[in-house]
Amino acid sequence: MSRDNEQPRAILREDFSPFDYQIAHVAMRFDLDSHHTTVTTNLTVEQKRTAEDSQPSPLLLDGVELKLDSIAIDDRALESHEYTVDSTSLKIHEPPESFKLTVVTVIDPAGNTALEGLYQSSGNFCTQCEAQGFRKITYFPDRPDVLSVYEVTIVADKNEYPVLLSNGNQLEQGVESDDRHYVKWHDPHPKPSYLFALVAGKLAKITDSFKTKSGRDVELVIYVESHNISRCDYAMQSLKRAMQWDEDVYGLEYDLDIFMIVAVDDFNMGAMENKGLNIFNSKFVLADLETATDTDFYGIESVVAHEYFHNWTGNRITCRDWFQLSLKEGLTVFRDQEFSADLNSRAVKRVSDVRLLRARQFPEDAGPMAHPIRPESYIEINNFYTVTVYEKGAEVIRMLHTILGAKRFHAGIDLYVERHDGEAATCENFVAAMEESSGVDLSCFRRWYSQAGTPLIRLRCEYDSNSEELTVSIEQSCPPTPGQAEKSPFHIPIRFSLLGHDGAPVSLKINNRHGVSDSTVDDKELVLEIKESSNEFVFNQVPANVVPSILRGFSAPVILDYQYTDEQLVRLLTYDNDPFNRWESAQRLIKRVISRTANALKQATEPQTVLSQMQSDSTVTALVESLNHLQKDSSLDDAQRADMLSLPGIETIPDSGEPIDIDGLHVAREWLHGLLATALEKDLLAHYHAIDPGDDVDSEAMGKRRFKNACLDILSSLPDSIWLDLAVGQYRGASNMTDRAAALKVLCLSTGVERDIALTDFYDRFQENRLVIDKWFSLQAMSNTPSVVEQVNVLREHSSFTLSNPNRVRSLVGVFAMTNPVGFHRIDGAGYSIVAETVKALDAANPQVAARLAGAFSQWRRFDDARQAMIKQELQGIAQLPKLSPDVFEIVNKSLA
Repeated sequence: MSRDNEQPRAILREDFSPFDYQIAHVAMRFDLDSHHTTVTTNLTVEQKRTAEDSQPSPLLLDGVELKLDSIAIDDRALESHEYTVDSTSLKIHEPPESFKLTVVTVIDPAGNTALEGLYQSSGNFCTQCEAQGFRKITYFPDRPDVLSVYEVTIVADKNEYPVLLSNGNQLEQGVESDDRHYVKWHDPHPKPSYLFALVAGKLAKITDSFKTKSGRDVELVIYVESHNISRCDYAMQSLKRAMQWDEDVYGLEYDLDIFMIVAVDDFNMGAMENKGLNIFNSKFVLADLETATDTDFYGIESVVAHEYFHNWTGNRITCRDWFQLSLKEGLTVFRDQEFSADLNSRAVKRVSDVRLLRARQFPEDAGPMAHPIRPESYIEINNFYTVTVYEKGAEVIRMLHTILGAKRFHAGIDLYVERHDGEAATCENFVAAMEESSGVDLSCFRRWYSQAGTPLIRLRCEYDSNSEELTVSIEQSCPPTPGQAEKSPFHIPIRFSLLGHDGAPVSLKINNRHGVSDSTVDDKELVLEIKESSNEFVFNQVPANVVPSILRGFSAPVILDYQYTDEQLVRLLTYDNDPFNRWESAQRLIKRVISRTANALKQATEPQTVLSQMQSDSTVTALVESLNHLQKDSSLDDAQRADMLSLPGIETIPDSGEPIDIDGLHVAREWLHGLLATALEKDLLAHYHAIDPGDDVDSEAMGKRRFKNACLDILSSLPDSIWLDLAVGQYRGASNMTDRAAALKVLCLSTGVERDIALTDFYDRFQENRLVIDKWFSLQAMSNTPSVVEQVNVLREHSSFTLSNPNRVRSLVGVFAMTNPVGFHRIDGAGYSIVAETVKALDAANPQVAARLAGAFSQWRRFDDARQAMIKQELQGIAQLPKLSPDVFEIVNKSLA
């Protein structure tokens, strides 16, 4: 691959060494100007000397795309021979043991299209410094283990930038001249540079307050552009709920006088947890019923909580180096998942989290980008903000919670906080705290941090009717991943139960409790701890004809191989008291039907005959009868009913390593969708017309809307005469965005005039609202109609489409690549061209977003030969760009390896 003969160097975890200098205090002054911002930085520096040190080591500071104006030590300007500057660093050759370093740099925020460091969004200044954006502001050791107290003075035009914000508490404000004012901020808590934040601009605000458990009053402020001020209330209430939950569940109290959130339109990430000044993608702040869907409301509540929870798990205790990223992200994702589960439906939340894990993380684990939650190397750290580090990292924390039980888990958190508050810690520090507080040996568990891949659990049951003993044999294995051909056994908790012939759980009596977690509190469910390649458990006094309920609550991120019969799945689906496994049983039946149908179609000369024959297949019959029964099951809430009706995505259906048959699976899936619509039509129509969720924003109302729209989605497989009027009527009469968007999504499947009328109306109605127009792009991009590729190409030329806004790129090209396998993988390769062209166009301007899109190609070996050849050609074309960014280079290089 060509990069002007230069290949980026990999950074290795084993090469970590502490920074040679302590920087206790950082004082910064920003004189803001769109194209010529001057940053004056004063550092209090002291070398960490040992007895062996004979002379001070050079001071190496990171800096990228900076203009160095001046440099001085203890107010003495340095001579040119005393330092060296290149494109990535500033080196001071022989500094004193302790000194004050003053560096003045000049930067161009308006020209910063990468949206890292200090840049402008809608005319306002804002920052994004995680992971390595601070080096685009000033010269500094831009690494997470250098913790400093910051004092920041911001100076700007008082008319253009009346609001000036940074981390911590405000110390003073005043006027410098006729047209310029200043504000000084002080953050008393030492922090790494990636948590630095600055915002300046014309912003409106809403305010509230929160009284902590110790009686302190904290001011809460959300800043947005003035036209968005009416859409901040839900985010504010979410923040207050998160603060209360963190005190109630973890005993963690907020520690500054003020907590601020700022919403910006141009942002590479979802949000950023900068100490006391969280900067958010406006997508995760702005919401009202007219413009936001229930999914948006859930997302806002979750992301607001996530960033707030980072105050302790990420800020007060940060990560020593970027290899430890899951230390803060995996733990905090787990915490925000539990927060959402406590405030809403735990069952629905668990299903949602596992869906994401299987759709995105399992393929990542099985592909060229596979890495442990604590990687061993990286070229560009931005590429390791992955579903493995975040979502699998959260599953690893959840397994600890399952193994230890809630009481010992929280004792471990308490010890971790007590021991490492104010420090840059490691994953090992966290596990050690859990191990020491609980007395449980976690040496085998540590392999989750160092080994990549998704373990395969093969479970078999043998029943002896004479002795009434059930022997459960469990084997684990993990396939090779890049750089790891062999894997040692993982420590895997499997929540396990048995259902009797009447569906009731059976009391579990086991021969030897070795290998059974003592955190188990119910004799009808055990946590089996698997630590060896082969494991065996013998249960006594087991009645005949029991069905195992395995991996309850999805207690580990593994693939389960157990040969359930259709009858057993129906029993679990009907009676299991574990809501996740009820849904899982439905998914297993659905996948079984789709796979069998696709395989039959592959061999058929008369496809229609095969589909007709499949209607009488026993598995199909069992599935339809079960789903029909579940819609009337009073033990399920409406959101759970909607989950039961949902069909899995095409790429999650295959269980084997064979190439994914996109076309065959699509036909089979659409056929089953239509079959369910025909079989359940009467009941679905009755449910649809009977449900009246109103416009409340609570879990019950959201569940009702979700079920109602799931009914409409299934009915859309019937002839237009049955569902088209329903969709048009719902669109026209909708009083909330959830129902309006759901109706428009269904109408996008139509080729009639109704589709065009609705799309035109939607655009005209909301064209001034960026976030809603993102939905307009996405709803068209996810439609699996034959012409979707052509539609996406037309939309790329639309006047409202721009490559400069990450949300807009993700809403069209990202949604198309990640959620529309039929269009993206269209056999002529036109879908691949769309994504490759966008990656090439974005690489120089915004490498982070370009790399995320390039990741859509990383699974190319999972498909047939023709598609593999086309994707490989696109990857090679991207690789030939003359100045490919390290971000995209790493994705493409690993994908092709």
